[in-house]
Amino acid sequence: MVYAVVRAGGRQEKVEVGTIVTMNRIAQSTGTIELPAVLLVDGAKITTDASALAKVKVVAEVLEQLRGPKIIIQKYKNKTGYKKKQGHRQDLTRVQVTEIK
Repeated sequence: MVYAVVRAGGRQEKVEVGTIVTMNRIAQSTGTIELPAVLLVDGAKITTDASALAKVKVVAEVLEQLRGPKIIIQKYKNKTGYKKKQGHRQDLTRVQVTEIK
C-alpha cells in the first residue's frame, strides 16, 4: 500500500492513487499539477527526509473549479442598534491524484 501526505492548498492531505482532493483555488483550470510531498509510505518503508522527498512526484489532474458552501457571518451588539450580516463562499479546486512515484 503506497500513500503520501502532500501539501494541498494550505493544508496537508493523505492521498493514494485515485483519491479526489478538494483544496483552495489554484490558478490552473485544466491539465495536471504536481503536489509537494511531506511524507511517503511505501509498504513498511516510511520516508520523511527532505532530500529523498524532493525526488518523489505526486501528480494530480485538475477536475473542476467550484465554490464551497455559503457561510453566514453575523455580528450584533446589544442595546446599540448595531447588527451586520455578511456571507462568504470559498473558491475551491477539485483534483484527482493520478500517480505517486
